[in-house]
Amino acid sequence: MSAVLPPCPHLPAPRGGLDWRALHAFRDADRGAEYYFACLEYGQTLWTRRLAARALLCLDRALGADLRGDEAVLRDWPLPYAAMGWLVAHTPPDVFIGNPRVHFQHYAGRMNEPRRDQRRARAWACWALVRGVRPELPGDPGHRIEEPSAEVIAIELRAHGHAGEAERWRTAMKNAGQ
Repeated sequence: MSAVLPPCPHLPAPRGGLDWRALHAFRDADRGAEYYFACLEYGQTLWTRRLAARALLCLDRALGADLRGDEAVLRDWPLPYAAMGWLVAHTPPDVFIGNPRVHFQHYAGRMNEPRRDQRRARAWACWALVRGVRPELPGDPGHRIEEPSAEVIAIELRAHGHAGEAERWRTAMKNAGQ
């Protein structure tokens, strides 16, 4: 395997030796602030190990954490829209990332509880980020679903997300890849 990737500036530096057990510990536990941070930290670990697709899935899991929006961890490590855009933009051509556009399209279209509306809005927000950063990635034409506009995504984030989340996402969209 070639050299590690440089860390994402929008994610925390991970503790050494992290592996799958970092998230497995939460399988029967509360998936709140500690889980959220573990997802970000392990996502950074996967990224630096050149596992871009798995790193994106960790960020996806972080977005599904059960947070109110006022947790201390969010002050230091806000919802990872900027990180998501950065990882998609900075994945080298020889590193597997899959097609995150299709992933988020399917995820949004098949969302279940808990917090279905919130998680669906976030999935569409990530879908839009991917489209902005990597417009050449195709959607799945066989998955018939109405793809929302940026304005609809912002409305849904305001209705179902945390205070200021839609604005944070819009900023990430504007700065994606930087």
